[in-house]
Amino acid sequence: MKKSAYISTLRRLLGYIRPYGFFLAISILSALFSVLATLFFPLLTGRAIDSIASSDTASFFRYIAYMAASAGIAALFQFVMNISNNKLAYSVSRDIRKDAFLSMKKLPLSYIDSHPHGDIVARMVADADQISDGLLMGFTQLFTGIITIFGTLICMFAVNWRVALVVLFVTPLSLLSASFIAKRTFSLFYKQNSARGEQTAFIDEMVTSMDVVSAFGMEKDNQKRFDEINGRWAGASLLAVFYSSLTNPVTRFVNSIVYAGVALSGAFSCFAALMTIGELSSILSYASQYTKPFNEISGVMTEFQNAMASADRVFRFLDEKKESDDSALADLRPADGAVSFDHVRFSYNPGNPIIRDISLKAEPGMRIAIVGPTGCGKTTLINLLMRFYDPDSGMISIDGQSTLDVNRASLRRHFGMVLQDTWIMTGTVRENISFGSDVDDAKIEEAARICHIDGYISSLPGGYDEVISDDSGNISAGQKQLMSIARVMLSEPDMLILDEATSSIDTRTEMLIQEAFSHLMEGRTSFIVAHRLSTIRNADLIIVMKDGEIIESGKHQELLGRNGFYSNLYRSQFA
Repeated sequence: MKKSAYISTLRRLLGYIRPYGFFLAISILSALFSVLATLFFPLLTGRAIDSIASSDTASFFRYIAYMAASAGIAALFQFVMNISNNKLAYSVSRDIRKDAFLSMKKLPLSYIDSHPHGDIVARMVADADQISDGLLMGFTQLFTGIITIFGTLICMFAVNWRVALVVLFVTPLSLLSASFIAKRTFSLFYKQNSARGEQTAFIDEMVTSMDVVSAFGMEKDNQKRFDEINGRWAGASLLAVFYSSLTNPVTRFVNSIVYAGVALSGAFSCFAALMTIGELSSILSYASQYTKPFNEISGVMTEFQNAMASADRVFRFLDEKKESDDSALADLRPADGAVSFDHVRFSYNPGNPIIRDISLKAEPGMRIAIVGPTGCGKTTLINLLMRFYDPDSGMISIDGQSTLDVNRASLRRHFGMVLQDTWIMTGTVRENISFGSDVDDAKIEEAARICHIDGYISSLPGGYDEVISDDSGNISAGQKQLMSIARVMLSEPDMLILDEATSSIDTRTEMLIQEAFSHLMEGRTSFIVAHRLSTIRNADLIIVMKDGEIIESGKHQELLGRNGFYSNLYRSQFA
């Protein structure tokens, strides 16, 4: 990472810390008082030793009492500092996760479609955890370490400035070693976190598709791919841990040099009667305290580099281009359901058009069926209508209002959607059916009965209070789809979109559901995407698409009489 980008990441991280300045101040003050009490201890120890040498028993016991009080005060402020640091670190982590989740909801569908979901989860969970771990370790040890370094230096100079100079001259070795390690760990931790995100995405993909993997016998191939990703992760982790592991032996080596230098120069000073045995004991204790923070701070810097690498990944996610803010736009007025596509063009990737100059008008209450071969743009047309994507050119309007002139939330409130790919959240059956609607139990049960899902629900041990999820083994794809249909019925939308809404339902149940759909579509403009052409024979208008264009349109019998593409498509299903 470039230095400017590193500084930018650090500034943003400090921006998350700023609201908790009170806890930061308490932490710093607690660290200061804790260190001062700790620094007072060696001085008292030295004086206690000198009092023994001079046979001053009263002074000895007085110093012992002071030492006990000093240790108690240090422990109390250490406790307060740890509480403040915990509050600060985990609050920052919570705020980052909150912003990441809010950011995810504002991302365009194109980003969600083009990025592994596991990597997104890794950034929001694992990387945010790493940030809090780095901050917690940093605030716990950094403040006390820095204060201890300066405090012990002052105390050593106060006891014997000649011996203190020895310590001061050796200090640059610790600083140089810490700088060397920190510079090399950041990029390695970034590679490690990226590989972890890639592996999380791959595992998520394999877990959700294990049946497909097993059916095609791809276990060995997937194992090879997993091993390749795992190898890259292990390699990056090994190097990162190698450099970070240098911290302890290097700083211990420097610490030993400092301690030996202090002991040797102190001994000569005692022989020359320049200091007492008690003062030598104090200054040796200070030398030990002085070198210890360098070891801790080096470890803190290593952990902080890991946290910064994680913060960079999270902030990159937060900076992804969002959907344009349309909250200031007007709400879509209560819709009669007159929908118009006027020379609409669209492509997911430039140079590869999916929708080519489509014009279409639907009068209020019409049932519009959209048919055609796979990949012809049927679902894309629905995505444009719901503004999951915006057209490259042309205009889509509802009751004369361009969909680009109204906010997305109000537009989508007027539509009810049942898709081929159903979604069930982890929650009770009642919560899943009433999702998006504020209705009482009687209406929930009525919707379930109309959609012929009540029999399945009554068979569950908890009935409507049974907890289910999208990957529950006790609910089939067809039952999920029936539940999704009941959910739409409760929302009572102005317009309907049915995208292969009965694809996972048996023929007998489908006939019953069609009755419910007929009732639901009464007076509502409805768009029906279907591969089973027998289900759309009663549509008011059938749109036949191919290669992103409308090649035929009309009613069922009319299209059959033309002996064109629709006729061939229909007869092929009943040949």
